[in-house]
Amino acid sequence: MKVLQFYRTYFPDTYGGVEQVIYQIARGAVLRGVEMDVLSLSRTATEPMHKIDNHRAHRVRLDFEIASTSFSLQSMQVFADLAREADIVHYHYPWPFMDLVHFAKRIKKPTVVTYHSDIIRQQGLLKLYHPLQRKFLSSVDRIVATSPNYLETSEVLQQYRDKTVVIPIGLDESSYPMPSQELVDKWRAEVGEQFFLFVGMIRYYKGLHILIEALQGTEYPVLIVGSGPVQAELKQHATRLGLNNIRFLGALPDEDKVALLQLSRALVFPSHLRSEAFGISLLEGAMYSKPMISAEIGSGTSYINVKGETGLVVPPCDPAALREAMRFIWEHPDEAQAMGRRGRARYEKVFRADQMADGYVELYRRVLAEHEVGGGC
Repeated sequence: MKVLQFYRTYFPDTYGGVEQVIYQIARGAVLRGVEMDVLSLSRTATEPMHKIDNHRAHRVRLDFEIASTSFSLQSMQVFADLAREADIVHYHYPWPFMDLVHFAKRIKKPTVVTYHSDIIRQQGLLKLYHPLQRKFLSSVDRIVATSPNYLETSEVLQQYRDKTVVIPIGLDESSYPMPSQELVDKWRAEVGEQFFLFVGMIRYYKGLHILIEALQGTEYPVLIVGSGPVQAELKQHATRLGLNNIRFLGALPDEDKVALLQLSRALVFPSHLRSEAFGISLLEGAMYSKPMISAEIGSGTSYINVKGETGLVVPPCDPAALREAMRFIWEHPDEAQAMGRRGRARYEKVFRADQMADGYVELYRRVLAEHEVGGGC
């Protein structure tokens, strides 16, 4: 079986949550006998195809962006060529240009869509996009929701419930580097080991402005690992408030990130909008046995972080509640560590990459078999 995954970006251009999901699916599927290609757009691509781990990654030139939607004329022909050779085409939603390519190239192969998020911010453009969105989601064979929470709270997914399945995102701990003792000691000397950690792309929906406001009047140390479009304004906001207990470390290699996860007291994840559909960084926190603090936004964040069991869940956009949750973790280390252990147990039970890969490979086989029985091509 040969599968083509298609999304607007992938390693090594960006290292966000969707890219990590694509990687984990590809890596696990290949280990189960599936041939895997990934097609993405790139501003800097110098070679059309290269290997990432055990699968092929193809990059084509990104031409321009409108309202966070990437466009590439070159991708249309490359996609058509790769799709022709594939048995299954696996899309990652949302990306309106992808919908256009799907119909422009008259794709008749079995199709799977991983539904990562509702479209939240561009409500005006969503009205224009809605007919294409409806036609695209109606045309595919299966839609995958990444958590039962998101399936239940997404108005869009409810319209396609009869062909939507839930496959939780999973991570393979062995795909993460083991930091050297020297690196761990370096970070311990620089930042200690009693700090709250945020890891992720610094975007508008991550709620970091709420975290900054929650830090007023406290001395809780916070480290921010990641970069993104609102990083500069968040730094300015922290400076205006006179905070000296928050540090922006920028994007770091995985080895450094793992070292900081190991040293941290807890993972804080204040995303306040449903654009945060899951929260890969939360899952990393659970994998490394860290108690978590997140906000209740009706998405997969509360599927990973179960309130009172694996961490604390607060209302969104509530700095006082977030501050109180941080205070509890800070003042009750034994209970916090117990939450971290339960988070690790939940990771092992629900969120391992081998479980996710099994789910997708079984779905691929089922969809392919349905097409063969129905005479699809």
